[in-house]
Amino acid sequence: MARYELKLPKMGESVAEATITSWVKEVGETIDIDDTVVEVATDKVDSEVPSEVEGTLVEILFEKDAVVEVGETIAIIETEGEEGATTDASKKEDDTPETVAAVEKTVEVAKETVATTIDTSSSDRFYSPLVKSIAQTEGIPVEELETIKGTGKEGRVTKSDILSYLENRGSQPKVAASASIEKKSAPQSTPAPTPVSLSGQDEIIEMSRMGKLVSKHMVDSIQTSAHVQSFIEIDVTNIVNWRNKVKNAYQQREGEKLTFTPIFMQAVASTIKKHPMINISVDGDKIIKRGNVNLGMAAALPDGNLIVPVIKNADMLNLVGMTKQINDLATRARANKLKPDEIQGGTYTVTNVGSFGSITGTPIINQPQVAILALGAIVKKPAVIETPEGDFIGIRHKMIVSHSYDHRVVNGALGGMFIKTLKDILESWDVNQDF
Repeated sequence: MARYELKLPKMGESVAEATITSWVKEVGETIDIDDTVVEVATDKVDSEVPSEVEGTLVEILFEKDAVVEVGETIAIIETEGEEGATTDASKKEDDTPETVAAVEKTVEVAKETVATTIDTSSSDRFYSPLVKSIAQTEGIPVEELETIKGTGKEGRVTKSDILSYLENRGSQPKVAASASIEKKSAPQSTPAPTPVSLSGQDEIIEMSRMGKLVSKHMVDSIQTSAHVQSFIEIDVTNIVNWRNKVKNAYQQREGEKLTFTPIFMQAVASTIKKHPMINISVDGDKIIKRGNVNLGMAAALPDGNLIVPVIKNADMLNLVGMTKQINDLATRARANKLKPDEIQGGTYTVTNVGSFGSITGTPIINQPQVAILALGAIVKKPAVIETPEGDFIGIRHKMIVSHSYDHRVVNGALGGMFIKTLKDILESWDVNQDF
């Protein structure tokens, strides 16, 4: 019999880990090729991990809710073949009994590591199994682990970080180290939450996994960026009239409904090209100027949660291409069929608060971006219309746009000029153009 290592596959650019949400197969079950073995979740997308071989599931190395890094072996499947042969997703070769023994030892070490590492579930930081294992061996409690400065991605503590910390820790008296820990931990302490009283009519509802992630993401964004908002009112009468005139012909020709969203998204992409310093991210004291315009499109899900699919290279799409991408992403978002890559790599986000009737809103920046635009509801208003013959009152379609931006790197001039340019583009819409 051969042993196949089922690994957590790469799940998109910048995705380093996933949470195991459920095991579809149990130990002892027979597995066919392409059978789903386990379901995992990244920040916002649930995915299935299929098997590339047929056989029997003999080992499960991580339990439900465990956080697993991309490339780690998560299960062992026993397949038909020569005894001593071991395969994985990226390597298939004839192995020796020594290799089989090595693999079995690796599996046992992995299981032992998971079983003996410290519990960091109360921490907001991610620690790899190796780091937790070192902390367990060296007697570092979670409170002390929290004080170690991480140099890894998103401030994570790497193997080098904890080993370097141990070198300095060993040269200090334990009392001093303990005092240092207490001193460092003090500023991070928060007042105990006010107890919530319950009555017999109240119902306790557990937050969903996605709800918890979104909640943390929003709080982290507020603590990271200095949020400032600018507002502007845009006359979209020409766009409303043009869409009403062409929408039936458009749907007949393209087989797609023409909504206002692709029109506005195309205008936003054009505006970003004119103001590229809004298309940036912050990395410490450095600014990363993004080479691509990838627009995030906030979409509400049936369960009340929010997801942000990304339109890649949005500045290169014409209106037809933009419409097709938006309709496709929105449909699959509601059906929970987005791929991990399709919610990664956004450089600027647009949210349509007007779809719920709100005239405006102050959205929270989607990190690591530095700005987000909220489109308000389109409403009819009496307005002063200026003409060569004089001013008069008329009924116009108006929309308020709210621009939230990170004041650390985007000043009021750029934040205001951005939406002024967007206003100019939308108000100059040619009602006689084709689609």
